[in-house]
Amino acid sequence: MIRTFTELSNLQTFEDRFRYLQLNGTVGKETFGFDRFINQEFYRSTEWKAVRDLVILRDNGCDLGAEGREIYGKIYIHHMNPVNPKDIQTKSEFLLNPEYLITTTHATHNAIHYGDETLLIKAPVNRSKYDTCPWKQM
Repeated sequence: MIRTFTELSNLQTFEDRFRYLQLNGTVGKETFGFDRFINQEFYRSTEWKAVRDLVILRDNGCDLGAEGREIYGKIYIHHMNPVNPKDIQTKSEFLLNPEYLITTTHATHNAIHYGDETLLIKAPVNRSKYDTCPWKQM
């Protein structure tokens, strides 16, 4: 399955977007291994930095591009379709095409790769006066 921003943006809720991207991976499973220098070099490139900025602007700095989920800390850009050293060496279209990238937080990124919805940062609860003291709502 090829995941795209176009399909993702048609999903209305943050949770639906998360489920669309969820990979159910395993912590410690080798991705780049000894070839880690390849992806580190890529993430320092001016090409990557330009696309990264473009994706952040497109997504309004929101987690999974979901309105109301503004990111106030470090912003990550997630490749919706996992990349490997060969993708970097062959300059695969998945690397720099914004159609295959999304803005996210570290917690959401880890949940996409290795976890489930319990790892996600929950949206704030709308509170009302005396909502924890029902006897005072008279």
